[in-house]
Amino acid sequence: MSRIYLPSDASRPQQKAARQAQDERRGIIKALSQKQISRRDLIRMGLFTGAGLLAPIRGLNPFVPNLLAQTPGGPGIPTGLPRSPLFGAAAFSQPMPRFDVLQRKPMSSLDYCSPTKEANPELQQVDPDLGGGWGPVEGRPPGPMWAHQRWDQFPPQVAVEVSQMGNQGPNTAYNPGISSYGQKLLDINPSSALPLQFHPGMPVQDENSVWTFNGTIPPKLLIGRYGEPILFRHHNRLPCDKGLNNGFGIHTLSTHEHNGHHGAENDGFTGAFFFPNQYYDYHYPILLAGFSSMNTGATDRMASSPADNGGLIQVPGDWHETMGTHWFHDHMFGFTSQNVYKGNAGMFNIYSGLDRGAEDINDGVNLRLPSGQAAKTGKSWGNLDYDINLMLSDKAFDQSGQLAMDILQFDGFLGDVMTVNLAYRPYFNVERRKYRFRILNASVSRFFKVALANTSGTAQPIYQIANDGNLLPRAIKLTELDEQGIAERYDIVIDFSKFAVGTKLHLVNLCEHQDGKLPAKDLTLAQALSGASPDPCVGRFMEFRVVCNAAYPDKSVVPGFSETYPTGVTPPTSPMLIPNPDLSQIPVAAERTFEFNRGAAVTTSGDSAAPNGPWGIAYNSGGTLAADYARISSAPKVGTREIWHLKNGGGGWDHPIHIHFEEGQVIARDGLASNVPLWERGRKDVYRLRAAGSVSLTMQFRDFAGTYMEHCHNTVHEDNAMLLRWDINPDGTAELRPLPTPVPTPQGCTFIDPDDILQD
Repeated sequence: MSRIYLPSDASRPQQKAARQAQDERRGIIKALSQKQISRRDLIRMGLFTGAGLLAPIRGLNPFVPNLLAQTPGGPGIPTGLPRSPLFGAAAFSQPMPRFDVLQRKPMSSLDYCSPTKEANPELQQVDPDLGGGWGPVEGRPPGPMWAHQRWDQFPPQVAVEVSQMGNQGPNTAYNPGISSYGQKLLDINPSSALPLQFHPGMPVQDENSVWTFNGTIPPKLLIGRYGEPILFRHHNRLPCDKGLNNGFGIHTLSTHEHNGHHGAENDGFTGAFFFPNQYYDYHYPILLAGFSSMNTGATDRMASSPADNGGLIQVPGDWHETMGTHWFHDHMFGFTSQNVYKGNAGMFNIYSGLDRGAEDINDGVNLRLPSGQAAKTGKSWGNLDYDINLMLSDKAFDQSGQLAMDILQFDGFLGDVMTVNLAYRPYFNVERRKYRFRILNASVSRFFKVALANTSGTAQPIYQIANDGNLLPRAIKLTELDEQGIAERYDIVIDFSKFAVGTKLHLVNLCEHQDGKLPAKDLTLAQALSGASPDPCVGRFMEFRVVCNAAYPDKSVVPGFSETYPTGVTPPTSPMLIPNPDLSQIPVAAERTFEFNRGAAVTTSGDSAAPNGPWGIAYNSGGTLAADYARISSAPKVGTREIWHLKNGGGGWDHPIHIHFEEGQVIARDGLASNVPLWERGRKDVYRLRAAGSVSLTMQFRDFAGTYMEHCHNTVHEDNAMLLRWDINPDGTAELRPLPTPVPTPQGCTFIDPDDILQD
């Protein structure tokens, strides 16, 4: 077994040797994080192997035997990495913070710099650390190619403004978006200042140890609904001096609204990044896919958005494409893992007539999932009292308690401290009723497998209602979830009415890692609870405390499971949630195969090209290539359907593959439809390949055009060359037409022709 952490009983010499190895690496990490050197330079210097792995040099590689960690005359003992200090913080000794809801403002709030269809060309002085001179205030690439698509058809109605910043001090404007009664259960006074620390007993983070939205915690939650376009203005207020990063992270940003159905200019393309003191206006129209080709007259009330008066606003498009749980995060080329780990991640709840967030409205469309009641809160949609966002992520800390990341772990970086909503192993008070939990895996490389257990270690039932951003065709009753890859979202319902006041239950992680390449094994619940796993993130990581009876009668249901239907509540007429779109009558225009491998070849150069693998992607039986976002791999035609085959090129790793823009339906796993489990039979946007496995999926391309991406969402793999670009031609033609590649600088963005075009 490879060792990723020192054992808890490591000797003092072992701990000292590990700290020395880490100290020796910091100079390399700092230079690499600031783009002062590249991985290619490190190979030339003999510090990396040709495969992109840290060379076996004592004092640099913590897995090389160190004299201080040897038994005299005996074999070497891997030093591992120092365990993160907890400063006495105990598990389940702090309340879990709810997400901080971003303020929705009128568009007039942006009158100081009004949004425009094309990028705002107004000039400003550029900081000397960024080269000086003059440059545009908006970092979006200029001109019609990067203008907001369908801007005039769907002009923004709501403004949301955020800033990426280091720690700005305690959060004095925390808004959990819940009722006054819900706040009483929170054990956190929203009017109190919340310092940026992972536990009250742990140190406050330095200004540039973390870079979060608005420079505060908890993580931020964006709220939207169909048919109400949002203008999301993202300010980059990170240090102009890229050396002020506390060892990792880059100060340029590109914001990806994960699987939003909108134009490529708003997708967070990895090469469309912007600099400190600039902003980028992202236009999220929040539209049902297919709106330009079906139900164009908005005559189907199932395709709808919640109205403020409790009714429905019908919208065009296919209601079978309704989405619910999204997230947004950085997508900077080569630095996604570092920037997301550092704090650039939030969640986005999208509400619809089907999933309106008001469980007491019974209009024949609303699925009445746990949320809250309009009659009690006065909110006809978007109630959050019983609808909880959970961001799972593993972290690591240096010996002073500051967030730390070893960016030389190219197989994948793992932390040894488990957090929920950036809080170390918290507890959460609940009533005796049903709750919905939207679970996001926001880790860098770690997979999770979640179960619910009581204090005696017995598994308790879970209802899974969604996979990724989408409600499943049918809910599924389970005692443990499937492995959850990075960026996957699993929505579940837990019925706490079955438990007496005073009961404690726990979410448990069953997935054990030995390194960042893939899960080592999935443990039984008993094994995970035994404390024997060497992986510190295995076991109980969140505590539920049943503290009182329901404040008012629960009117929520889980369609298809009669035991969840409260007395006096009209049961659903159908057990379905959202059936899949029927694609059977749409001809397949093309099939494409993408294979995800090690040992990528570097065939291009320049800022758009990854300087070295070790990871890469082969397209249609071609060679495995390192990432270059100026290379176009394929160009699906607007209005067509295709089948894509995603293959894992080896058995020693796993890859959760994310395809931007369009959702797919998994039609086969390892070549067989029968291998697709129930929880993968809905619409998805992340596809776990499993070791030596494959996934086949079908999807359509509609409504928008431009430059999109496909990549591994183990973001260390992505940053180390496992990413490709594909384009949808604006005129809908299927031939590969080279859209120009942006070249951003603080002084302005220019364009270059593609480096490479792969032919089918």
